Amino acid sequence: MSLRLLLVRHGLSSFNVERRIQGRDDLSTLTTTGEEQARRTGLALADVPITAVYSSPLKRAASTAAGVLAERNDKLSPSFDDGLLEIDLEPWSGLTADERAERFPEEFATWKRQPEVLELSRADGRRYKPLQELMQQAREFLDALISKHPVDGNDTVLIVGHNAILRCLIVTLLGEPEQGFRRLRLDNASLSIFNLSSKGDGHQVQIECLNSTAHLTPPLPTKGKGARLILVRHGETNWNRDGRFQGQIDIPLNSNGHAQAEAARGFLADVPIQKAFSSSMTRPRETAEGILMSHPDVALQQTDGLVEIGHGLWEGKLESEIKAEWGALLEEWKRTPETVQMPEGETIQDVWERSVQSWNTIAEDLNPAETALVVAHDAVNKTILCHLLGLTPADIWAVKQGNGGVTVVDMPSEPGQPAVVACLNLTSHLGGVLDRTAAGAL
Repeated sequence: MSLRLLLVRHGLSSFNVERRIQGRDDLSTLTTTGEEQARRTGLALADVPITAVYSSPLKRAASTAAGVLAERNDKLSPSFDDGLLEIDLEPWSGLTADERAERFPEEFATWKRQPEVLELSRADGRRYKPLQELMQQAREFLDALISKHPVDGNDTVLIVGHNAILRCLIVTLLGEPEQGFRRLRLDNASLSIFNLSSKGDGHQVQIECLNSTAHLTPPLPTKGKGARLILVRHGETNWNRDGRFQGQIDIPLNSNGHAQAEAARGFLADVPIQKAFSSSMTRPRETAEGILMSHPDVALQQTDGLVEIGHGLWEGKLESEIKAEWGALLEEWKRTPETVQMPEGETIQDVWERSVQSWNTIAEDLNPAETALVVAHDAVNKTILCHLLGLTPADIWAVKQGNGGVTVVDMPSEPGQPAVVACLNLTSHLGGVLDRTAAGAL
């Protein structure tokens, strides 16, 4: 039992087109493109059961919610909630991006580098910190939401809002990691899916997907100014299907895994790729080779630093078999993975150190114009993504990696800034917006 949250940013607005600051003003409306984006998001979600809908009352969000719900037959209607209002940028509202940079150079520089400490003045002269206020708003909204829709229930809730408030909701769900706001990207009409389940006195959060624009055109977020890395988990194996712990046993793809690699190839066929890397094991190598069929001039480089976690004596066993012999340790692995030493195997910290080092080596060798494909494994990808999101080895269960799932990371173009997770675990090319790949074993 869990609570599923579907987070949708409003479609392209008139102020988005004009590059004007919207904030909490309600002067901006959806463009024709924005209306079409809302319709496409509704089509993508048409077969997903939804219990309740909450929307910002601002016109651009309300119109998006209406467009999404128009594609459904269940007569849902949104509850408009001020807890989903966009960030209050009162002195900037209505200005173009260039006007803001010219009239508020110091404040704008702070917003770009350290938005959490930005201070602005309201018309009455009162000073305030917009992002800190919005973070508190996000905390209060989530508290109220979970009181109405408990995490041990089975509700699916659609939330339609704005760029900054949705990013604050995500940062709050992830435990407010350092620079969390700057690590995320949410495009117009994008879909992000979070699953919340009970864990002790609180709840476990899982990112099923983040900033999916696969239902739109183009299907991936546009590349930033820095280098881009496309991180893919290998396709399915028979052991994934059976729920058997693979670890460093070299199991090849099954027929469905090859089909997933082919689907990823089609999804990424039009994406310029200059370099490619994979774990030195067979299943990611076969996946990478399948994707590179659309990029025949790109050579595949293999690295041992990206091999899967060593499960030691657990490798080759089903979870039921591990439970029978190491029941307490298996439960500890599920609750607090950072504390577990696999019997004759690795710790998650071991994997973290070698996978992040390998990732950094690949990223540092790219120039800003390049895009690299990286294909690896569940635990490896999770440690890399926790690192990029500002999380810790204790948080690996917060990140889902489906077989053949696509993640995109844009490296920073300015010193001191974090990389941006432009989208995470896109699996729509495998059928539907929800991740239906094999649960497997980790």
